[in-house]
Order: sequence, then structure tokens, then C-alpha cells
Amino acid sequence: MPLIDPVALNDLLDPVRGRFDVDSVDECDSTNSVLMRRATEGAPSGTVLVADRQSAGRGRRGRNWVSTPESGLLFSLLWRFNRPLSDLSGLSLAVGIAVVEALQTAGAQSVSVKWPNDVLYQDAKLAGILVELAGDARGALAIIGIGLNLHSPAGDLPQPACGLDAIVRDLPDRHFILAKILIALAGVLDQFNACGFAALQTRWQQYHAWQGQQVRVLADGSAELGGICLGADQDGALLLETPQGIRRFLSGEISLRR
Repeated sequence: MPLIDPVALNDLLDPVRGRFDVDSVDECDSTNSVLMRRATEGAPSGTVLVADRQSAGRGRRGRNWVSTPESGLLFSLLWRFNRPLSDLSGLSLAVGIAVVEALQTAGAQSVSVKWPNDVLYQDAKLAGILVELAGDARGALAIIGIGLNLHSPAGDLPQPACGLDAIVRDLPDRHFILAKILIALAGVLDQFNACGFAALQTRWQQYHAWQGQQVRVLADGSAELGGICLGADQDGALLLETPQGIRRFLSGEISLRR
């Protein structure tokens, strides 16, 4: 399969043409790792790296992300913020909004988000998001990694997964899908930069797959806790209603199960 063509992609990026600088490679260790190195060298906001293969692709909590050019779309985006690092909590949830709304424009309906960084279709994982934060002399920055299944993966998987081909009858070209995601990201990230996750909280709740449902929280080193999932607060933390009251969890410390 041919690499993503930045020139062809640029033709699809109205109304945000000029805000993204896209590079495409056949293989790298991890698009997030490469972009983080480029960020330390002064790469501008809007730098995008698309890779057909990753030898060390990573998901949340250190899990591997494996894909082939035919089956997935793997890319990372560098974005700089006019906010301190401490104000970037909830960013992965904001990115989930952009992915869902972009896929809707590509014909994928009934797509939802799972706290804190999964995009689902009928409880099967369709896409994953990995956000890594850093700061340099120019301020706070994020490396936003997105892995989207174009075709349903096979094999023994740690959780149910599906591809975009299970939702959209005529699968669009990868350039079209990537352009739609970048356009949606530009709008969501601009809003996040201006107002933080609080301005996007209600929008995220509308797409939340497990809102108001019974869930289990598996916290590192602690007993399993059950309760009603109330979604996310204005900082992006998970809210769980338990018999002992409402508990608040940060994304780095737990796993969430139905």
C-alpha cells in the first residue's frame, strides 16, 4: 500500500490547510517517540508523523499497538499550548471527541468513547489514543498518538476490537479519513487551549458509552471497586458513584471494565 501522500492530503485539509505539516514514513519505532524527539529540536505545533509500521508502538499502560498498512491508520500529532502542563488534564478525552466526530463525517455512526482514551463501536475497540505531555522553552506541548483500526483485527486480543469496515460499507481512502480527523482535531484543540476540558465536558458525556452504567474500577494495588459511572469531571477525572459516596480517579492509576 502506498504511503500517505502529504500533497494529496493537503488538498483535503480545507479549512485548516497550512496548520499541519505532515510527514509519512514506511516504518519507525513509535510515531510518538519520533515526534517527541523532533519537539526537543523545535518542531512547530501541527507537525504530524504517519507510519505504516511501528516496531515499538505503544498504547496506554505500556501495551503494544500492532497494525499493518492495510489494516490501520497510525499517526501522531505535536501540538503546543498556551496553558501550563497542569492545565492539560482531560486532553485525551478531548481528542476522543475529535476522533468520534471525524468518523461520523466519514459515515461511521453509533461510535462512542470510553474513559479515558478508547473509541468504541458496540463495546469493541475501534481506536486508541495515547497522549504524552512535555514542556520546553516554548511552553507546554502534547504528543497525541492515534491508532485507528481500518479493518477488524484477527487473533487472540486482550479485549474485543473491530475495524471501520464493520461500520462503513464503502471504506473511505486513508487520506480522506486522516484529513477529517486532523480538521476535527484543530477545532477541538483550539477550544481546549482556550478553555480547557471544562468547555468540552458536556460534549464528551454525549458520546460516553458507559454513562450511568454499572462498571468496575481496577486500581493498581487496590481491591476492585464497583459503582455507577458518572462520566468525567471538568478536569477529565473519572467519577464513580459508590455506596460510600462519589469517588474520583485519575487516568494513570486504573482500568475500567463494564
